[in-house]
Amino acid sequence: MKIAAILFFTIFTHNWSLCQTQIPTTFQAKVVGVKDGDTFKVLYNNSEITIRLNHIDCPEKNQPYGKNAKWKASDLCFGKMVKIVSNDKRDHYNRLIAEVFCDNININKELVKNGLAWHFKKYSSNNDYAKLEIQARKLKVGLWQQCNSIPPWQWRKQKIKR
Repeated sequence: MKIAAILFFTIFTHNWSLCQTQIPTTFQAKVVGVKDGDTFKVLYNNSEITIRLNHIDCPEKNQPYGKNAKWKASDLCFGKMVKIVSNDKRDHYNRLIAEVFCDNININKELVKNGLAWHFKKYSSNNDYAKLEIQARKLKVGLWQQCNSIPPWQWRKQKIKR
C-alpha cells in the first residue's frame, strides 16, 4: 500500500509540474474573464490561466476609474482569442505576467494610452509605457482628468493602514 501511495504521489506531482511548465511564452488563448483592468482569465488547452498585464497597474475596482479600466479591457478582448506574450514569470498571486494582444492591439498599452492605467515603474523600465503615460497626462484623458489621482499601489497601502 505504501509503495502504491508513493508511486501515485510521484506520478501526480510529475504530471502536475509538467502541466505548469507546458505553457509557452507566446500562445493563443480565449479571454473568459476580466477580473479588473489588469487581470484576466484565459482558456488555454482546456485550462484556465490567470494573466496579470505586464508594465501597467490599473486603478482598483473601488478606486476612481477602476470600473472604467475593467469595462475598457472587457470591451477590447472579453470572449475573444488573444495572443499572450509572457516573460515566463509569475507574481505573488501566481498570475502569469504578460502582454496581451487582441485584433493587433496591445491591450496593456491601450489602457495606458486611454488614461486607465499607470506605467508600473516599480516593475517595468519599458520606455514605451512611460511615453504613453506622459501623453495621456498631457491630453488629460481618463484618470488624468483628475488632478489628485492616487496610484493603485498607494491606494492599496492606504487600505491596509485603515
